[in-house]
Amino acid sequence: MTIPALYQIYLQCPIVTTDSRNCLEGSIFFALKGETFNGNSFASKALKEGCSYAVVDEAQYADPENKHIILVDDSLKTLQMLANFHRKQLGTRVIGITGTNGKTTTKELIAAVLSESHNVLYTQGNLNNHIGVPLTLLKLRAHHNLAVIEMGANHPGEIKTLVNIAEPNYGIITNVGKAHLEGFGSFEGVIKTKGELYDFLRQKEDSIVFIQNENPFLIDIADGLTLIRYGVTENLYVNGKITSCSPYLAFDWKAGKDGNIHHVQTQLIGEYNFDNALAAVAIGRFFGVEPAKIDHALINYKPQNSRSQLKETESNKLIIDAYNANPTSMMAALRNFKRIDAKHKFVILGDMKELGESSIEEHQKIVDFIDSCHFERVILIGDQFAQTTHTYDTYENISEVIKAINKDKPKGCYFLIKGSNSMKLGLIIEHL
Repeated sequence: MTIPALYQIYLQCPIVTTDSRNCLEGSIFFALKGETFNGNSFASKALKEGCSYAVVDEAQYADPENKHIILVDDSLKTLQMLANFHRKQLGTRVIGITGTNGKTTTKELIAAVLSESHNVLYTQGNLNNHIGVPLTLLKLRAHHNLAVIEMGANHPGEIKTLVNIAEPNYGIITNVGKAHLEGFGSFEGVIKTKGELYDFLRQKEDSIVFIQNENPFLIDIADGLTLIRYGVTENLYVNGKITSCSPYLAFDWKAGKDGNIHHVQTQLIGEYNFDNALAAVAIGRFFGVEPAKIDHALINYKPQNSRSQLKETESNKLIIDAYNANPTSMMAALRNFKRIDAKHKFVILGDMKELGESSIEEHQKIVDFIDSCHFERVILIGDQFAQTTHTYDTYENISEVIKAINKDKPKGCYFLIKGSNSMKLGLIIEHL
């Protein structure tokens, strides 16, 4: 079946699922494969559960007599091609966003700002990979006049794949840092891969890139692009400065040389969120959102899902940043925590994953920096931190830490909780 022919079916059944446990009436099931599952084997179940059609790529699961099972060469590729075709048919203006750190928060902030004046589709959660991007695009409807599509990667070439599906008109790379070095091979590999967004936009007529003006790594790879600059330098499209970060970020911003100064008190933890917020200001201004509405969106945005959250329990205050971690974000979180004025500061850090051969070296750098911070107590979790040289308490897993915390029962303390998601640091929150 051709993509245009499949698209006609999609128009009649515009809900797509890849999960046979989530089959809404009249939806289309795409049978995808993973390391431990084969979606083809669930095609019949999906039809019984409510799907109108099932797309499979193995002939043994297709019945020539059943027109509701569609056989294709590759279900994943077909899903991606259908999403791209749909995106082209609607012609919605698409903003593509990637980066090592902050891309999900920045995406949320951009969407919040733009939604003040536009009907916006944006990536939900972190559905930012080769499956999540096409699923997001297939939720585009005619009433959306903007889409904000987050794109993640941990191997070279992955951003190129995603931009060819989404075909963004505008782009932003939040930053580049040391993450997924095991997959990228080096920091240079990170820059090259994130820069694949720029490479696509460079070939697209009338494309625009929003760029942090003081980031030399981004400026160096932005040749030939039309740039909308934001940062701390005067006279940029949007410039600003941090006014407070104790613990919530507050900042001033203005547009251009003669713009009025706007003060924003956010509910974001950490000065590292300043660039994320300023990016949202710049993009909001570019798309005609009134300054007062930009401020309103940023003031009222509340971070979720263990991303720079401040939680006050009956006993302690917790800065929870346990969704993900890499050397760049870990160091930024520690620097910010060091500046917070509090008497009893405790740090709980979990291993940073996917750093390859440089893993122990990068973990040692974190430990060395902690030495200069003079926190009251430091708890390190995981085999990577265990191989570094230090004098701090080290535990194999979060369960051991919970036992220790329940024994000590700390009160009146300020905690920073930071680590890769797989370390499951969120489990300790209820014990603090």
